Amino acid sequence: MKKGLSFLALGKFTYRFRVLIITFWILTTIVLGFFAVKLPSILSGSGFEMDGSFSKVENILQEKFDQPKSSVMLIFDSEKYSPQDQEYKDFVQNSIEKMDDVEDVVGVQSPYDAPEKTIKDNVSFASVQFDKSFGDLKTSIEQIRDRLPEDREISVSLTGGPVIAEDMNTASQHDLARAEAIGIPAALIILLLAFGGLIAAGLPILVGVISVVSSLGLLYFYGQETNVSIFLLNVVPMIGLALGIDFALLLVNRFREELHQGIEKATIISVQTAGRSIAFSGLCVFLGLSGMLLINIDIFKTVAIGGMVVVILSVLNAITFLPAILAVLGDRVNALKLFKPKENGKSVWHSFAAFVMKRPVLMAITAACILAVSVTPVKDMKLSIPEAEALPPEYESRTAFEKFEKTFGEDELYPVLIVAEANDSYVTNKEALLALEKLVRNLENEKEVIKTESIFNYTNQLNGSELYDVLQTDQGKQQLSPALKPFINKETAVIRAYLSVDVTGDEAKRFVKKWEDDYNGLSLTIGGVTKFNQEIFDEIIEKAPYGLAIVLITTLFILMIAFRSVFIPIKAIFMNMLSLAATFGILVWIFQSGVLMDPVEIGLMIPVFTFGIVFGLSMDYEVFLISRIQEIYEETGDNDHATLSGLTSTSKIITSAAAIMIVITGSFAFTNVMPVKQIGIAIALAIFIDATIVRMIFVPSLMKLLGDWNWWMPFSKNMKNKNRGALSE
Repeated sequence: MKKGLSFLALGKFTYRFRVLIITFWILTTIVLGFFAVKLPSILSGSGFEMDGSFSKVENILQEKFDQPKSSVMLIFDSEKYSPQDQEYKDFVQNSIEKMDDVEDVVGVQSPYDAPEKTIKDNVSFASVQFDKSFGDLKTSIEQIRDRLPEDREISVSLTGGPVIAEDMNTASQHDLARAEAIGIPAALIILLLAFGGLIAAGLPILVGVISVVSSLGLLYFYGQETNVSIFLLNVVPMIGLALGIDFALLLVNRFREELHQGIEKATIISVQTAGRSIAFSGLCVFLGLSGMLLINIDIFKTVAIGGMVVVILSVLNAITFLPAILAVLGDRVNALKLFKPKENGKSVWHSFAAFVMKRPVLMAITAACILAVSVTPVKDMKLSIPEAEALPPEYESRTAFEKFEKTFGEDELYPVLIVAEANDSYVTNKEALLALEKLVRNLENEKEVIKTESIFNYTNQLNGSELYDVLQTDQGKQQLSPALKPFINKETAVIRAYLSVDVTGDEAKRFVKKWEDDYNGLSLTIGGVTKFNQEIFDEIIEKAPYGLAIVLITTLFILMIAFRSVFIPIKAIFMNMLSLAATFGILVWIFQSGVLMDPVEIGLMIPVFTFGIVFGLSMDYEVFLISRIQEIYEETGDNDHATLSGLTSTSKIITSAAAIMIVITGSFAFTNVMPVKQIGIAIALAIFIDATIVRMIFVPSLMKLLGDWNWWMPFSKNMKNKNRGALSE
């Protein structure tokens, strides 16, 4: 098929049916907008859920040991009264009684039910238990907050996983509104500087908004079938606005350039040229996000799918709806002029690119050194799964949870849960009890273990044989029944191991991996916070390289097809990876060094998200730039001239596009949910590095060094063009 033929046909189709296409998109956006508004109501949890041992243990504890599906905590504190004072007890009792008519509550454990574990100093906590899962408690949480009593002398605060997740959802919505209030006006200013008129500047904003609204509406239906992470609410608008505006900026600019040929011709040429670049750019972003689908963790799958949906709709909007609008507007796209933009970008870019191309080796080495220095801090990167600390400090659920951890201690709160299942009989069988006793003793001898809790702790320290003998009598069974219930159910036993090391650290992770195996006829399954962290980290470490490889290889082939070149795609991917590494290094310096803010670890998903999103976004500018250079090279056969002319002709529009991308994503730096702040800063940094060091220095210097070899492709006639420019002279 002749190059551009399909986009030529699309351009003709779009012009012919322009009114129908506009009507379709407007009606579709209105309908999907209705569902987009409802999307926040179905978002639940951080998204760090996966099938594994942790999940299996949670199910066993719910089915066999009456553990509730979910729970929240009431944290009581007083400076005046102690938990032993009657005023304190009355306040606690009054608070618990108000939970009776809260939806889906199946029980409340008072601090006074197990005071040795739930009361310390003047702080205590009650556990409110539910028969609904983590993400289905929005109404119940609201009811609890409405019912909590107030007292000047005694405080009660609500916290726990479901509460933190609900607050994260609320904070994310506030953050999105704040980021849009900053990013969209800033983008409009940049568009006005680029185009000079309100109509031309407003169209990219319109396309970006339509892409985001329609994507969120479609994702509402996706959320009906699966758990959707709350981070989707920030990532999709971030990608959609940035991409939609960028794509539209390119196409509007090309349409205005071609208007002298007439409206129909300008529409067709815009779709045929800019539309083709947009499609390839969108494909690169799509592929970058698709790598996350291999990671079997909900947050990566949902964000990948959400991002891929908004990429597809951004491309479709940019190559159908936008040219249809332009075809209707015609010359009126230049209406409502506020000022005439200065056309001084050409000389600046031409001069700078020429300066770099005269010293290609020196400039390439300089750029490489700058990026290498930026990469250095990456070795110190510390990753963690966002929890309560990801919320703004003023949120009650965060402050209450921090008080809970500080008072009762992480080590005591987060034991390793070991489920031991007898393979062929009940665990009260003599052989199984002896194996269980030996297992407990061996666990207690591990250097990472402070203590264990098992059936042997609550049966007057009976050993396995003695416990078996007691259980052979009806009196013994009845006497030990209260002790057996929390630890033994038919073929299953539970052991809790409390650790002396950081429960989310590497030593703890190695410990849980070591013990998940068969043991003397018992099958062991490990759960608890430590296992949760180990499984999440291992899944990413194991699957991310495969996703990376797929993205790199597919992108390489796509770019090879697009540019009919071997070296340009390799160069683009290499520079992209180098700039991403530099971004991560600067991110570590910003968040972990303590120079600019209180030190905080990087969210575990941030590097994966940043790669998935930025790898494709950075390719936008490479595709836009190299496409124009390729056009000129095919006309002249002169690589140096094509590079200089391509850089000069695209400089203003690509600089504007990069600036818009930076302000849209960078506006999330002003948000309060820490992972959202980190991803916004990371993307803005990566785009800034790409638009400056890579495009201003690396691209012209490497294009100069490679010369006509830039366009080498086996079995291609590209290289034959190199003589055309000389002959024409």
